[in-house]
Amino acid sequence: MANEAKTYAIFRNMLRSKGYYDDSDIVVEEQKSDNAKIDKLLKNASKKGNKNGYPDFILYSKAYPELIIVVEAKADINKHESETRDNYADYAVDGALLYASFLSKEFDVLAIGISGEEEHRFKMSHYLHLKDDKKAYPLFDDVLLTVKEYFDGINQSNYKFNQDYAKLIAYTKTLNETLHAKKIKESQRALLISGILIALKDRAFKDGYKKHEKVAQLVKSLYTAIEGQLSSGDIPQKKIDVLTQAFGFVKTNPALTDAKTGKKFLEDLIDDIDREINGFMVTHQYVDTVSQFYIEFLRYANNDKGLGIVLTPPHITDLFAELAGVDKNSIVLDNCCGTGGFLISAMKRMLIDAKGDQAKEKDIKGKQLVGIEFQDDIYTLLISNMIIHRDGRTNIYWGDCFKEIDDVKKNFKPTVGLLNPPYKSKASDIEEFEFILNNLDALEPGGTCIAIIPISCVIEKTTIAENLRKRVLEKHTLEAVLSMPEELFHNSKVNTVTCAVIITAHKPHPKGKKTWFAYCRNDGFVKMKNKGRIDANHTWDDIREKWVSAFRNREVIDKFSLMREVSEKDEWCVEAYLETNYDEFTFEDYETTVKKYLMFNFMDMTGMTGGDEENEDL
Repeated sequence: MANEAKTYAIFRNMLRSKGYYDDSDIVVEEQKSDNAKIDKLLKNASKKGNKNGYPDFILYSKAYPELIIVVEAKADINKHESETRDNYADYAVDGALLYASFLSKEFDVLAIGISGEEEHRFKMSHYLHLKDDKKAYPLFDDVLLTVKEYFDGINQSNYKFNQDYAKLIAYTKTLNETLHAKKIKESQRALLISGILIALKDRAFKDGYKKHEKVAQLVKSLYTAIEGQLSSGDIPQKKIDVLTQAFGFVKTNPALTDAKTGKKFLEDLIDDIDREINGFMVTHQYVDTVSQFYIEFLRYANNDKGLGIVLTPPHITDLFAELAGVDKNSIVLDNCCGTGGFLISAMKRMLIDAKGDQAKEKDIKGKQLVGIEFQDDIYTLLISNMIIHRDGRTNIYWGDCFKEIDDVKKNFKPTVGLLNPPYKSKASDIEEFEFILNNLDALEPGGTCIAIIPISCVIEKTTIAENLRKRVLEKHTLEAVLSMPEELFHNSKVNTVTCAVIITAHKPHPKGKKTWFAYCRNDGFVKMKNKGRIDANHTWDDIREKWVSAFRNREVIDKFSLMREVSEKDEWCVEAYLETNYDEFTFEDYETTVKKYLMFNFMDMTGMTGGDEENEDL
């Protein structure tokens, strides 16, 4: 006869071996809780839904108050988990998920189902139910971990990142409204936010900004802290002067200096930024947050400064760094740096590969990240961004990449190029491929360049376009072209359809060599109101792994990828060569496509770029 007492005993021994009972911060409760908040949430959590219900074990730590672990046990391993996970009374996992659904109103909850009466035939499954989420997702292997390991694993998970990033995007909108109400100019808003983030790096400022009696003292302290942080790196004094001048408005802006309201407004703003943005960056290091604010603040501005600003989403900057094989020894160049998204993703990957080697980490930040940015306002944000992400600012050039590239090539010898060049908006603008060729020129032979550009660059039949493609093939090798998601830049309110080109530097494309083409249109992201385009269904990790594996192995996959020899006169995109099965099309497909086409033309003619109403049928 099944005996759950044996299951409990095995699990208690596991807890003991992991130090749960020895840690004074950890609370282990069985079939009840003395925690009033937990007890209230479980008021109607019985498996029959009519009274209090308690899991077999409740675990939490004072060190991680936002996390609750619930454990439900069954002696019979055949009663471990049902197919539908809604048979709460009879299955361990199902029951744990029920309790998690109640507790997730206030906590992140790890639901653990255990079953078995013998250690060698013992089952354990983990599901994560994040606070305010509607679903739970499988996470961790079938072994017990420490509370810290669980906490760290949750924070490093794609599930937690997606939720926190969506909250960050929502916060940018709220913050934009707040600053708009205070009549702070759109062009100054991102600078103000980045300036506060920089100042918060100064321990004296962070500890003392609430202690000033007058707003003038607080403003002076803020500016002094910004100035001090900007001056602490290896940046030439001339550039420091430019940077500090850009933040000069902090000392004179009426909303910040108003004797009656300025002090409270600025204190509250610093509080919010420290909690919402610094809090995000502590949990999720090396994500380009500054550009997200820049996009939000400028995209509704009716001036030229807001035009052409395109945020490369962090999952794409991370993907490119992975596809390029960035490691601790790479020297990475972005000659169209923007606010530094590609460099930040590269730095993250390089530091992980350094495995805590402090000397190597210093080299990575001081010698192996190179950027060039032309616009002065973006350059200021770029330097700010690198400081916020613990440096990497040393080798950031402010200037024209076509003039600076020889110096970069001589002094750094880059091995990887990552870029999202400016997209042409008029005939006189520089061609996107010119920026790619500029990047390739600086790379060492055999180096890898990955760029994201409008699809028109690889399919146009004009003389200019074909000559540019010819120049690429004459000097370099076209390894792959990935057709990217059509609404990739939705959060930037840009409709450009793009592709990623992967090129090996200074090795002419061999005659007869085939290029790998892939249909990477579906990254699993969806548009959601007030959150933008996000990985709501948590599918990106699996999709990314498939894309990376397929590229590395040059896999030919039906309806996804193929190998083909191309010249400059051919279209460099997979759509030109995939065979279409028209039998699979329905009238609904036709109708939807026509509607999308008409909507695109209407928006293009009227200058509209799309609204915030997401996930609605056309």
